[in-house]
Amino acid sequence: MGFALAPTAEAQGYRLEAHDTVGSTNAMAIERARQGDPGRLWITALSQQSGRGRRGRPWATPHGNLAATLLLTGTELRVAATLGFVAGLSLSDALAAVAPGVAIAVAADGGGATAGSRFELKWPNDVLAGGAKLAGILLESAVLDEGKQALAVGIGVNVVAYPQDVPYPATSLRRLGVDCDAGRLFLALSDAWAHNWAIWNEGRGLAEIRRRWLARAAGLGGEVAVRLDGSVVRGRFETIDEDCRFVIRTDEGRAVAIAAGDVHFGAVASAIAD
Repeated sequence: MGFALAPTAEAQGYRLEAHDTVGSTNAMAIERARQGDPGRLWITALSQQSGRGRRGRPWATPHGNLAATLLLTGTELRVAATLGFVAGLSLSDALAAVAPGVAIAVAADGGGATAGSRFELKWPNDVLAGGAKLAGILLESAVLDEGKQALAVGIGVNVVAYPQDVPYPATSLRRLGVDCDAGRLFLALSDAWAHNWAIWNEGRGLAEIRRRWLARAAGLGGEVAVRLDGSVVRGRFETIDEDCRFVIRTDEGRAVAIAAGDVHFGAVASAIAD
């Protein structure tokens, strides 16, 4: 099917700009903002040629995968960063809707697998299936004329294909046996976002978003290593705090709150050199 908005999204004033192939949906969203778009605009594509992930890493989008970016304007940057968790939760809801009966072995970066049927959220911006990366989220902001803020909430999902030349496990919906195309997934995503956006409520409902996110968190309570610039912090993944920072409890009993870093669980965490 082609791209379409869910009725719930249309009722909240969201609009859709759908494409077959673009350079980057995030870059296009920021361009639309600079051209005066008022926001609540979804930009979708089946392929993008210059997609990016965190820290400028390339994000490949072969034809048939989903690249979707939501442009928002006027949201304070102080609370806008938490929308990555709204996006992760919404994508998890959408995946559960299109793949309700899929059994997934729950693991994390080589940790022990157990039987499960849910997609997991890896801090800060990934969705996992069986410990393998299925989707990524990237938030980018820009300052417009007169100090107005624009935020691009980018979501990329491996629907039909996944990268095999990356240093982490990856997967796709097709590999998981899910019969779903990008259009159907986006329809569910736009519906789930409308629901979770209402809960978030300009940050006033962040505590509930946080609670729901933690219920689907990958590696919670397990061994973890977080690579920061020039160092590695090790311990147990305890929670995310009220500011959505990643909290580790070290072997010495100290709680460390981390705002940005690369997270590794299980066997991979043990293997990472300090």
